[in-house]
Amino acid sequence: MEALRDAKVANNCILEGDCHDHLMHFPDGYFSACITDPPYNYEFIGRDWDDEEISRRLERIQKSSTLVKNIPYGSGLAGGVRNRNWYSRNRENIVQYQTWCREWADQVYRTLRPGAYILVFNSTRTIAHVQVALEDSGFYARDILVWRRHSGIPKGLNFADKMRKLGDLEEASLWSGWHSCLRNEWEAVCLLQKPLINNYIDTIRLTGVGLLNAEMDGFGFASNIIEGIGRTEEDEIYEHCTVKPLALMRYLVRLVVPQSSTNIVLDPFAGTGTTCVAANEYGVGYVGIEINTRYCQIARRRLDACECGPVQKALF
Repeated sequence: MEALRDAKVANNCILEGDCHDHLMHFPDGYFSACITDPPYNYEFIGRDWDDEEISRRLERIQKSSTLVKNIPYGSGLAGGVRNRNWYSRNRENIVQYQTWCREWADQVYRTLRPGAYILVFNSTRTIAHVQVALEDSGFYARDILVWRRHSGIPKGLNFADKMRKLGDLEEASLWSGWHSCLRNEWEAVCLLQKPLINNYIDTIRLTGVGLLNAEMDGFGFASNIIEGIGRTEEDEIYEHCTVKPLALMRYLVRLVVPQSSTNIVLDPFAGTGTTCVAANEYGVGYVGIEINTRYCQIARRRLDACECGPVQKALF
């Protein structure tokens, strides 16, 4: 699909292509919030992150000894001798990733209303770099949310087990229980905000956004730790390697966007459309952008099947 020529009528749609290219055609202050789950920094910089590349990496990982088989790891930066070149290459990769985040964040910042929130998922290792990139684009950092999910699998080195395999039983006994990392049980979501217009009162009156729906369920003040929301069988059927639960995206949409037909949620890395489905169910507009053709097709089918009718198109 070609980039939009008239973004003023773009609402309730999934756009195929690079988010940076599409967002350039949207006017300033068009969106009410951005909730997105971009590719994590699994060494993808320097390659096209499309369906062919994802399939190539997933096929490669199936034939490896890696325990986690659903993530398209890739360039070999995780292994190797920990010499100066190894750390230098890893640092260069981090810098490239942060620069890439800054590039798309610049356009997201421009197209959000003052006071609007942006929520971005990322790994615990690189969430700080994502936050700094968004701050460099102009956003004001507000919080880091913790989504506590199912218990992760330890992926680091079991030193004692390694020593046993090398025949050094004395060393194995000495280092029993010592590993190179912890089990990962949570994902990070950085919460940032486009600066207010003077204060919350002026901002709310002018843009309609800027507050958090912290008492949405009537069970006390919401925490920055999100628990009790995991993937279901329904979530798993949509063929995405890192699908987020629909219930989680419903929660985040309700947290940052008032229920109004004039509000539009942006997801520049829409995947199979979970954020857009959540927005549609809630009664607000959505625009999803996804570079992967197959994911776009799935997202559109999901949204076509939603019981909620299309919301009113917002014109600014």
